[in-house]
Amino acid sequence: MKSLIRDIVIALVIVIAITMVIKPTIVKETSMQPTLYENNYLLVNKQAYRFGEEERGDIIVFHSSLEDKELLIKRIIGLPGDAITIDQGKVYLNGTELKEDYTLEGETPGELRDFTVPEGQLFVMGDNRRVSIDSRSEKVGCVNKDDVMGKAFVRLYPFNEIGSIY
Repeated sequence: MKSLIRDIVIALVIVIAITMVIKPTIVKETSMQPTLYENNYLLVNKQAYRFGEEERGDIIVFHSSLEDKELLIKRIIGLPGDAITIDQGKVYLNGTELKEDYTLEGETPGELRDFTVPEGQLFVMGDNRRVSIDSRSEKVGCVNKDDVMGKAFVRLYPFNEIGSIY
């Protein structure tokens, strides 16, 4: 009986430790296609930015102020101090055109001129730019670093697509 209780306590400690570091998440929208699709099951590293810095290209999960969506999944495009321009379907970062082979249609709708990402914030966009509500929209705007829950790093489902996320 003592060994059973000990095993249960050890299992609980392991589960608690894992949930402090990793959060499972299910994709519910189409804004990250073709990288992520609806019902993809992801693991999010909640400690990724505790010991490291955000990087352009990271796919993050963050708390949203949108009424109908608690969490959003987007890709980091700009870091604090970066200048973002969107012109004629192309995104420019600090004056250089981004090569974005991960976008669905290869172009970004909208216009933005020399927007500087504020300190403590991130400029994010979905990979499916036509449907993504992201930093281009006043509804979302730039994301406060404090609102970032973590970095998506592994897809677990569908099983034929298990692996790292880029």
